[in-house]
Amino acid sequence: MKIDLSFKVKKVMIDTILSSVKQAYPDLEKAGHIGTHFDVMNKEFLIENILTKGKIFDISHIKAPEVKLKDLDLSNIQQNDFVMFYSGILQKCGYGTKEYFSTYIELSNELIDYLISKKVSFIGVDMAGLKKPENHPSTDQYCADRGIFIIENLNSLDLLLKKASNNSFTVYTFPLNMSGFSGLPCRVIAEV
Repeated sequence: MKIDLSFKVKKVMIDTILSSVKQAYPDLEKAGHIGTHFDVMNKEFLIENILTKGKIFDISHIKAPEVKLKDLDLSNIQQNDFVMFYSGILQKCGYGTKEYFSTYIELSNELIDYLISKKVSFIGVDMAGLKKPENHPSTDQYCADRGIFIIENLNSLDLLLKKASNNSFTVYTFPLNMSGFSGLPCRVIAEV
């Protein structure tokens, strides 16, 4: 079974989304940060990362403002995995809304550093980022500097969570062939 994890951006949504992105992140160039995208920052996407193994974790039940390493069993994460976190925020708030850009479950620095130490390829979320706007760009850069890209606005993670449960799955990631952008729109497909 293949599941498209990419959020479908409709033409009528573009102006609203660009406006919302600009309000939440005034210094960010907008074009590469629409829909499902990864924050490449000033790095290059390696073609080897098109195909990875995926792992998904449910963080929707965590009510604290930050997900800590002790909250999850990440012992089965391997090098080059695409690690995804289902928060439910995209479903609950709706992509591109003011509420969407202001509702966060942040990943703790300790959790991010653990994923970096495991040398994962991607960290994916169904929300606007791993951190609130004030720490979002620096966290993305911190990860990119260590060879890990953050993929935001993943869709259908609830379905993937049901189908994959605790098993790994294959993930295909296809960014647009663009350069000079801090973000790259991409299509992400999971095969369970």
